[in-house]
Amino acid sequence: MTRFDCDYMAGAHPEILKVINENNRIQTPGYGEDSFCDEARELIRKACGKPDAQVYFLVGGTQTNAAVLDCILPHTRGVLSTETGHINVHEAGAIEFSGHKVLSLPSHDGRMDSSELRDWIQKFNADDTRMHMVAPGAVYISFPTELGTVYSRDELESLYGVCREAGLPLFIDGARLGYGLAASFELDLKDIANLCDVFYIGGTKMGALFGEAVVCTRPDLMKDFFTLMKARGSVLAKGRLLGMQFARFFRDDLYLEIGKHGVKMALELRDILESKGFRTFIDSPTNQQFFVLPNKVADRLLREVSFEFWGPRTEEESQVRFVTSWETTQEDIDRLASLL
Repeated sequence: MTRFDCDYMAGAHPEILKVINENNRIQTPGYGEDSFCDEARELIRKACGKPDAQVYFLVGGTQTNAAVLDCILPHTRGVLSTETGHINVHEAGAIEFSGHKVLSLPSHDGRMDSSELRDWIQKFNADDTRMHMVAPGAVYISFPTELGTVYSRDELESLYGVCREAGLPLFIDGARLGYGLAASFELDLKDIANLCDVFYIGGTKMGALFGEAVVCTRPDLMKDFFTLMKARGSVLAKGRLLGMQFARFFRDDLYLEIGKHGVKMALELRDILESKGFRTFIDSPTNQQFFVLPNKVADRLLREVSFEFWGPRTEEESQVRFVTSWETTQEDIDRLASLL
């Protein structure tokens, strides 16, 4: 079976497993207080151009989103997200479970529009009954978005400008950050660090065995975050395993190389499907590709290729998603082409 379901189907990139195996017998202090985590933090700060940034390591994306937002949101406030945002759709109410409402805005192929954000905030502030409503306390976006699209520099600068006007921190979910950066012609990691208040560098979907790295550029924003992580069960006792992985990611540009490979495979896959006459329903430049397939073609492919249906099937055709990763090979792409 050739798999295009998601980007965490395989275990971990060989270089990640190698560094874990090489250091397996070394004993260190726990909870991230070790030399591997210290090295990873410094490498991440250097890559971001933020020598004073706070860097924290967590195990998974949902825990990261829930813990960060619970920390930066005042007790009675909610978070603004697009209606397709991951926290609004695919995290089983994890944000609401911590007592913070997700306030949804329209999605433009996954992106948030800065003028709509400003308009929403202005209307909320002008409402005389707002004391009965959940006020916004932060803004959440992802890069790339849940639909594989990326923000332009102008779009991200405009969004961050609105957030600063309103006094709302901007949080960027970077679960697939490496693929987004590989697909962007305008933004790099330093730009991401400069155009938000807190973001995370995804590992789980980028070839790590597990793990995400939170980067906060405002020391005042995440006070007592480690304690909150501990309270939420988000601290790994063997924290060195996270440090080893992220230190390896940011040596020799492995993180960006993985992103480039995933995007290269995705664009080849897109070219093949388009050459066969199938149409896209979202124009994504990243490792997620969205197509409409006749049901008879989808059903035939599913005998030997796995992918996701992106919504309900109709009588004749269905929307589907193909996802590539560090583990996708040229042979996988060629096999899909031959099956089509």
